[in-house]
Amino acid sequence: MLTRLDERIASSPVGEGWIERTHFTDACASLWIDGELVHLEDLVLHDATKDIRTPTHELTIARDVLKTRRRIAAQLPGWALSADGLRSLRGLAATVASDGTATSSETAPAVDEVAGGGERDEVEDGVGPLDAEFAAIDVVLARADAAIKQAKLPGRAGASEKDPLVYDLDWDEDERLEEWRGVLRQTQDLPAVLQAVVALDAWNDLSVLQHAPWLGRLLAASILRQAGLTTAVHLAAFNFGLKAIPVDRRRHRDRETRLLAILGGIIAAAELGLKEHDRLLLARKMMERRLVGKRISSKLPELIELVISRPLLSAGMIAKELEVTPRAALRIVEELGLWEMTGRGRFRAWGVL
Repeated sequence: MLTRLDERIASSPVGEGWIERTHFTDACASLWIDGELVHLEDLVLHDATKDIRTPTHELTIARDVLKTRRRIAAQLPGWALSADGLRSLRGLAATVASDGTATSSETAPAVDEVAGGGERDEVEDGVGPLDAEFAAIDVVLARADAAIKQAKLPGRAGASEKDPLVYDLDWDEDERLEEWRGVLRQTQDLPAVLQAVVALDAWNDLSVLQHAPWLGRLLAASILRQAGLTTAVHLAAFNFGLKAIPVDRRRHRDRETRLLAILGGIIAAAELGLKEHDRLLLARKMMERRLVGKRISSKLPELIELVISRPLLSAGMIAKELEVTPRAALRIVEELGLWEMTGRGRFRAWGVL
């Protein structure tokens, strides 16, 4: 089933959009598995620097999971499990874990969202062009101040000392990581799916990284990618699949029950992925019907590609990507008939059902 999904994505007109959407949904599911709630809408806006509120520490972690997924998918299949890849990925995880406040402040709300989600031309917002320019300057200054403060923090340049308030100093991550890599070596002759299942269970059992349990799930997905079960750009959505498995099975005392639960998560990820692909394919065909009789210079084809590649879009995001005014963005959204996802008058977002 996983191979069938991969083959369908590789030759699908919505394949790239499906992969990008999967990055977002899997990142949110990763936080859900770890007991935190991050809304998909907030993550999409945070990734586009269009925040409508100050990012939380959980949202910062979700953004880190999103960046890590993208980085693994952009590298060669064996990179994530190599010594250099693990060192780099551990560095990304430690950045968020070490100081949630500092990292949360590095992305301030963008001016378009401060001015109403890119809808500052609407009467209800009442923000003039000069106000928007001044707000943009304030955002730049705030980011500069945050960067300067973060640079002055001790240990931010890769120092070996760790904050005892954040880290358990008796927790030897290097030793635990080496023990986990030993498990990988012992399972290298097993089928790829079984390797991934055993590797993920071992990661959870060893608790390799204090503040980044989510990295083990991405590394397990990388095992499937390295073995060729998924293509160079498709990273299996372990988190999204495991979300469908009851927590008492995923954390059961019996090892065999846990292994079967992880395997069930892989199957669920493939099933849900196939359904999502078929849904996007149908939505694309429905939207393409609206292109009949349109001019060659119409922005609708570009908007279709954009809406397929994101779970939702704000007016500011559309205006930036299509290089149009916020008012024009609202007009082509209505022309395409996108579904308004938030039910709000301001900070609205659209997508496909």
